[in-house]
Amino acid sequence: MIARARFYCITVICCILLPQSLLAQSYTRGQYIEPAYEGWERNADGSYNFLFGYHNENWDEVLDVAIGEHNFFSPGIADRGQPTRFLPRRNRFTFKVQVPADWGDKELIWEVSANGVTRKAYATLAKDYVVDSVVIASETGSLGAGTSTPESRANTSPILTVQGDRIAGEVERTVKAGEPLTLVAHVADDGLPKPRAASITAVQLTGLERMLRPPRQTTVGKTNGLFVSWNVYRGEGQASFNPPQVKPWEDTRASANSPWGALWTPPTVPEDGMHTVTVTFDQPGTYILWARADDGGLYHDQYVTVNVLP
Repeated sequence: MIARARFYCITVICCILLPQSLLAQSYTRGQYIEPAYEGWERNADGSYNFLFGYHNENWDEVLDVAIGEHNFFSPGIADRGQPTRFLPRRNRFTFKVQVPADWGDKELIWEVSANGVTRKAYATLAKDYVVDSVVIASETGSLGAGTSTPESRANTSPILTVQGDRIAGEVERTVKAGEPLTLVAHVADDGLPKPRAASITAVQLTGLERMLRPPRQTTVGKTNGLFVSWNVYRGEGQASFNPPQVKPWEDTRASANSPWGALWTPPTVPEDGMHTVTVTFDQPGTYILWARADDGGLYHDQYVTVNVLP
């Protein structure tokens, strides 16, 4: 009986001391996608935008779900600009769906099925789902939960402009499979929020000590600082980017190339604001690339259609 009591005592102590992340279940692959309704914003013309994101329950597996019976909106038009490539883990404020000013109390549903599991997100104009810049900064981890600062309220979104010719106002490129395509984007930003300066204590810590420090806030933490990230938004093949891109998803592992990683530092911003990347596709097809300029608090997205020839 004494031995059993000691066993239970040791087990309880271990559970208390172990990080919660080790006690929770997590998976590298084989799991589903949870579509997420983030909220709504009103446009100047009286129409509304529904903002969506998602949570890919896998840490490593990137999932491709084509528009159709496994990835669609209802009622009405099934294709409303949603991604077909789902990056790992939590991706917030990934895209917008515009609805008319007279939308009223109707509901828009995004349904996604992956690895045998179907999940839905329900969008409405409920008042407690209204979104502004402070909400976005808070939800993505630039601010603590329920807080704001004069700097965060003054911050405006960076403006990303892909350079080069356009066809009917859209950016479109053509390249052969296996050949690199150079993409250049100009980013204008107001310099806010300023990158977080490490405290004296944090500077003195070793890399291992920083990784082992417990979090100081209840919400996800994000390092402020401007970066541009290119990723495949739609397309069946693989694309390799050079240089490797900052992850736009919440990879909280310490060494991850992600603003949610404990050891991440913002890249150097080019003086002329021009960000250059090359991308190489492994197979023919039509791809949509997604470019996001993110200053830590707010973001701006642009898209490029690439026709990849044999």
